[in-house]
Amino acid sequence: MSARILDGAALGRAVQASISAQVAGLPRKPGLAVVLVGADPASQVYVRRKGQVADQLGYLHRQIDLAAGASRAEILDVVHGLSDDPEIDGILVQFPLPRRDDELAVLDALPPEKDVDGFTRASMGLLAQGRPQLVACTPKGVMRLLAHGEVELAGKHAVVIGRSNIVGRPMAMLLEQANATVTVCHSRTPDVARHCREADVVIAAVGRPEMVRGAWIKPGAAVIDVGMNRLPSADGKGRLVGDVAYDEVAAVAGAITPVPGGVGPMTIAMLMENTLQAARARLGVG
Repeated sequence: MSARILDGAALGRAVQASISAQVAGLPRKPGLAVVLVGADPASQVYVRRKGQVADQLGYLHRQIDLAAGASRAEILDVVHGLSDDPEIDGILVQFPLPRRDDELAVLDALPPEKDVDGFTRASMGLLAQGRPQLVACTPKGVMRLLAHGEVELAGKHAVVIGRSNIVGRPMAMLLEQANATVTVCHSRTPDVARHCREADVVIAAVGRPEMVRGAWIKPGAAVIDVGMNRLPSADGKGRLVGDVAYDEVAAVAGAITPVPGGVGPMTIAMLMENTLQAARARLGVG
């Protein structure tokens, strides 16, 4: 068996083309502000790519860079200023922050109508109630990939590996709302492999390189790899791998996402879609 590739790069381009056409019909540009605190290399790459796509789509895009030593008050001042800015529809504060204990305070300061990352308690609470508004971008992108790939979820067993607020928890809620039966595995789950072998859909979002092996996968299952890990390589540049041992799993699975080119492009596409959604709501455009 050779798994069908769920191409997030191609689908992401299609989503962006649709967004671009919609932006042209708005009375003003959607506004996206990204706040970067510190100089984490991975965060810098993510923020730069988000800015490039926003510019390509014709958004008003602002990036606010703060030093790693910026105080909580300084970060919150920036968030409050963007919250009051009529040109800004979406605010994204790039996590992780240098001080993790600042993150909840930042989320609590974000107005829900501008929470294009979908991480605030209002956004997560609405999702939990089954009436989502702005949904966390990576889980939303995974659901779009599964739908586009015609992966059946109703009545199926889905396993989510990882329980973060960014991916695992909202992912589990979205799958349950699509009528899947959901198991969430985490660091205290005994025998994660056994749960995976029983699953029709496996979502790996744990941040451990190539953790999910071919022997863990039921033949024909769909496997979504949210991980992005850099391992040493002979040329010294490192190589990108996911949380799934790709070659092993692709030989067993029915469908699989590559790394890179799978979930990553969809995350950015969903951020842009959320920003457009927020802009349309604030403009009163149906």
